[in-house]
Amino acid sequence: MQKIIKRVITCLAAILTAIAIAGTGVANASPGVESLDYFFNQINTFEARFRQKVLDESMVEIDDGQGRVWIQRPGLFRWDYEPPEAQEIVGDGENVWIYDIELEQITVRNQNQTLGKSPAILLAGTGNLEENYKIEDIGAHGRYDWVNLMPKNEDSGFKEIRIGFEDKRLRLMELLDNLGQTTRILFVDLKENSLIPLTTFDFIPPQGMDIIDHRNP
Repeated sequence: MQKIIKRVITCLAAILTAIAIAGTGVANASPGVESLDYFFNQINTFEARFRQKVLDESMVEIDDGQGRVWIQRPGLFRWDYEPPEAQEIVGDGENVWIYDIELEQITVRNQNQTLGKSPAILLAGTGNLEENYKIEDIGAHGRYDWVNLMPKNEDSGFKEIRIGFEDKRLRLMELLDNLGQTTRILFVDLKENSLIPLTTFDFIPPQGMDIIDHRNP
């Protein structure tokens, strides 16, 4: 299940670190699309606690986790998972570090290489949401205004990315992958546009750790 967690986090980190790179360009927007546009244009930093569930094709829960996330554009992110599957996933702008605390193992990759085929192609620094996604308003359900992003790149690994906003604030993300599994992430205790120390996105490997280096020279 750790592979699912890592792939989802890579996707989410990229999407969230792309905030404010480009607008949606959608005219006469619905509340959901307006919230998406606001998020991508007005939010520079994002901090929250998250709760994550992974559901199989029958919507049966097969994994869960929780922790804290910090995002700062462009390209800085940190996802800390709490025990029992404690992990630290850090993007420092050049590298993505995945530290599996229980296994005492660290994997590092070039950040652009890692995110290049994910739904966060916008992380490159230019672009428009509509160039990479079909944006669909799916209306209000309960407290949330929902939009659906359908990647135009078939290699993204995800069929749909549904995003739920409450009062223009990101609250829920649901990612449907090509295996029919759904990852649902709820964000709570949100902080937007607050000062995040840059040291948050530093990663110094502990001494004695096994490091698997997949970076290209």
